Amino acid sequence: MPGPNPPGGRPSKLPLLIIAALLIAAGLYFKSQPGGARPPGALAPPQAAPASSAPQPAKTTAGPVVSPNGEEPSHVADQLNSPATDIHSDLRIVNELFDQYRSAVHGPNPVGENAEIVAVLTGKNRLDYSFLPPNHPAINAAGQLVDRWGTPFFFHQLSADQMQIRSAGPDRKLYTADDEVLTPGLYQPHL
Repeated sequence: MPGPNPPGGRPSKLPLLIIAALLIAAGLYFKSQPGGARPPGALAPPQAAPASSAPQPAKTTAGPVVSPNGEEPSHVADQLNSPATDIHSDLRIVNELFDQYRSAVHGPNPVGENAEIVAVLTGKNRLDYSFLPPNHPAINAAGQLVDRWGTPFFFHQLSADQMQIRSAGPDRKLYTADDEVLTPGLYQPHL
């Protein structure tokens, strides 16, 4: 009766190669599973805290920010609503965000209501790039970009590459005498 050794008396390496190949295949399989199957004893990835339905405070710029694609976001909006600037600077900054977006995607302005536009500018775009940091203090709990008085900017798309930007001003009411408006191509807010 022949033993486990092949003729010639040398042990076969085939069983060891098969075991090694199975271990490598299992490792690759488990590594490719984002949150699914894990080998016994493996730690589960950390889970995000459940979302609260309570209103959230305004976001802050604490800690480093990265775009969804892992890149550092644009710094165009760093001075938005800064005490060192004024509403006219803010309008120009927001306009520059739209210019930067159009240039990067080689396409038209984002469309929709304020929160939908902000979602695109904060990284939900085909480049996965944040033109506006998602935790910028000018983004309120509803995901809207707000002016220095806390009122959401009103965006009116004039064309594919022109977005009128309106601040309700200090009275916080749209379409009153103290509104500040930037209409690209027509006039810029005074300096």
